[in-house]
Amino acid sequence: MARPAYETLYEKIRREIVSGDYPCGSRLPGKRALAERSGVSVITAAHALELLAEEGYIESRERSGNYVIYSPTDRFRAQEAVLDPPVLPDAPVSAEVDGFPFSVLARTMRRVLTEQEGNILQKTPGQGALFFRQALSRYLARSQGIHADPDQIVIGAGAEYLYGLIVDVLGRDRAWAIEYPSYEKIEQVYTARGITPERLPLTREGLRSDALWNCDASVLHVSPYRSYPTGVTASASRRAEYLRWAEEKNRLLIEDDFESEFSIQRKPMDPLFVLSARENVIYLNTFSRTLSPAFRVGYMVLPKRLVPLYRERAGFYSCTVPAFEQYVLTELINSGDFERHIRRVRRSLRAAAGD
Repeated sequence: MARPAYETLYEKIRREIVSGDYPCGSRLPGKRALAERSGVSVITAAHALELLAEEGYIESRERSGNYVIYSPTDRFRAQEAVLDPPVLPDAPVSAEVDGFPFSVLARTMRRVLTEQEGNILQKTPGQGALFFRQALSRYLARSQGIHADPDQIVIGAGAEYLYGLIVDVLGRDRAWAIEYPSYEKIEQVYTARGITPERLPLTREGLRSDALWNCDASVLHVSPYRSYPTGVTASASRRAEYLRWAEEKNRLLIEDDFESEFSIQRKPMDPLFVLSARENVIYLNTFSRTLSPAFRVGYMVLPKRLVPLYRERAGFYSCTVPAFEQYVLTELINSGDFERHIRRVRRSLRAAAGD
């Protein structure tokens, strides 16, 4: 399917910003000038500029124009105000989201019971059923731009289970760091596994730069999209900085991408996994928000270079998700029902936000 013209123009301008053709503080051409130069409509150019602003590459200044705010030198900003840690409830809470239609879920479950019969009682491989990982691989390519082989995907009973599995794979001899404040169970799982993660303070742009570069960690757990409980979404500059930090000494990022599917932006933010040039990111997500908290199903996508290490250190584990749930989720993805639900919720959230 052909990409919208505004996304193509957005990506072209973004590359020019990241490469330094438009340095931080410089003024971009106006939407009419961009439209004429690129051979697109003024509306298309305006949509591209809106995307760049939504992702934090530029900001619009009234009666002045659009200016680049993306900076590759954030590590030298040491006086950012940190956020006061609020009281954390038992589970993440954000915008109200309509639940997945029960009638569709029930119909899918009945179909699986009828068509699969005894297959739902079979034990699946430790990484999860191949048919489910194949469906996830195709879905991630369509929805997030993540192109990963099924062998890179590991299924587990929720994100918290996968946090612990990552510790088993990477080892307890590394230094770890987390956002502060962050979802409390992240720190609780790591502590239960014998790790005392360093807390790095959050600002309104993301992790405080000087804290990031001065920490001793070689593994960093972040939620670039709507970190809980602060709701902070890391700016484009800060996300690029996370990647530079990881690449500098071959460190690793754990990208916790909870509920990013329900972003109200016209184009969902590119995951760090997609932006990483050196395979330094482990991607995590779950169906708890998009489907139901009752479905304790999460998944992680490993960089190719870590797949052999996973098999060596954690490949002996049995899959913790029943085959029946994997068949149901596969059917929901392959039928299109899952993505239709996400599109419907996003439209509803955007309407509620007045977009």
